[in-house]
Amino acid sequence: MVKMKSLAVGVSLVALTAVVLGACGGKNAENDGGKDFSIADRYKLDKTKPAWELDKKEEPTTLTWYLNSDWKTIPFGDDVTTAQIKKDLNIDVKFITGDDTKLNTMFSGGDMPDIVTLFDPTSSAAKKANTWAYPLDDLAKKYDPYFKSVTYDQTFKWYQLDDGKTYGYPNYSNTQEDYDSGVIPVNTNFIIRQDIYEALGKPSVATQAEFENVMNQIKEKYPELTPFGFSPLGDTTGSLGEPLQDWLGVPLEKDGKFYDRNLDKDYLSWVKTLNKVYRDGNISDDSFADDGPTFDEKIKSGKYATLFINGTSGLVPQLQTFSNNNKGNAYMAIDGPKSTLGNEPTLNQTGISGWLVNYITKDAKDPAKAIQLFTYLLDKKGQILTRYGVEGETYQYNQDGKIEFLPEVLKLKEDNPVEYSEKYRISEFLYFNHDRNNALGVGSTDASVNQMQEWGKGKLKPHFIIENTNPDAGTPEARSFDGIKTKWSTALVGMIRSKDDAGFDKKLADYKTFLKENNWDKIEKVRNEKMKENKEKLETKD
Repeated sequence: MVKMKSLAVGVSLVALTAVVLGACGGKNAENDGGKDFSIADRYKLDKTKPAWELDKKEEPTTLTWYLNSDWKTIPFGDDVTTAQIKKDLNIDVKFITGDDTKLNTMFSGGDMPDIVTLFDPTSSAAKKANTWAYPLDDLAKKYDPYFKSVTYDQTFKWYQLDDGKTYGYPNYSNTQEDYDSGVIPVNTNFIIRQDIYEALGKPSVATQAEFENVMNQIKEKYPELTPFGFSPLGDTTGSLGEPLQDWLGVPLEKDGKFYDRNLDKDYLSWVKTLNKVYRDGNISDDSFADDGPTFDEKIKSGKYATLFINGTSGLVPQLQTFSNNNKGNAYMAIDGPKSTLGNEPTLNQTGISGWLVNYITKDAKDPAKAIQLFTYLLDKKGQILTRYGVEGETYQYNQDGKIEFLPEVLKLKEDNPVEYSEKYRISEFLYFNHDRNNALGVGSTDASVNQMQEWGKGKLKPHFIIENTNPDAGTPEARSFDGIKTKWSTALVGMIRSKDDAGFDKKLADYKTFLKENNWDKIEKVRNEKMKENKEKLETKD
């Protein structure tokens, strides 16, 4: 499973104006699901069968699909996965990629593609979807009532706009039921090289004293290694912000209200411990500046003795390379640091908002075929195809009825990952994929992270209540919040790299002062209002 969740591309305030002005001038101004489009000569509606199985249209349909990111797209029809989609639905897909500027041009020009995928469910374009996209509810009624049977009510309601209609549907939207099922893999891990773990006697790093001691042991016995590393910071806090807070079980709210987790005492005590580890020479200055490629190479070469990572699934190639090049050795997950208060980890994964959000535009030339594609990809057949491939070609069912990849497929992935990707595109056509379908198989092709994901069972907790609670783009609160985020990322790094306790305390005090001077009270008010809205969507009580 590849989930590059760090990609979240919002639409600027300028684009919002274009969305409102441009989309209203689209070719199909009606908002009832394609008023002038008829399927009378193609098929009759049947709630018990997906419309793609009923459609008698003979000529292929080409759908244009816009991704609001400069992604490398998949050549549709050239691999096992997309060739099967093409065959089953009698369609071709032409992908278009771009940024906010290109999307803005489409809106203002009134010439939209058939399908649009946004990377930010809180963007202005998403909030104004009723001006440029069809309600999925209405499309389902007119062209494919089976669609509603493959969607999840909690997700559908979460994406309703003020008019009570839902225009976009995400991938990787994990509902409460999904979290309860235990099939969602963790994506945050504290890992250690197996050889070092065993050489040190399988030590615990649960307490702050133990953590400091083990890091010093590593420095003494393995001076060529960096004792402790973490996900790249860039202009964020990497894995040392919210992921570490989740690891320590920092509360999501207090007394039903927004809680500033950055200032949680338990969390800050561990940040101070990291400062002590840094002063002992066990965190490299390079780690604060390393970019993604540099970080990746260090994992491949085993440069880090221990790592706290967020985005485990995205590090499969790097972790597998280290394992392949060091037979009998691998990175492995352990319990890692513990809360000083006894809180259990409440790790986060993709929440109910999902990741990518897909829309059918009012300019869709064949809205019936577009909703058929949505249904197909969300249904069990499409989920198996995009996650596991084609039966007999990439997988088989074992005696327990579980899907397992064929040996030759696993071997190709290990020996020639590029050829494997181009031939199968397993888990790459992921626009409607969902974690819940992991339960269909016996495991993944990603041997390097299986132990890490197994370790994480029972440690995930939904963070629905605080999803999408940042101030809306373009508001004064949003501008203040952007400044605060930047200040926090520099303050956190500064605290960890402080030369003494006094320096640590001063940087923390400066950050608290910055909050007061930059409308933090107004931001808290906005977040409380949004949390209340989330509770209403989730039908929970205060």
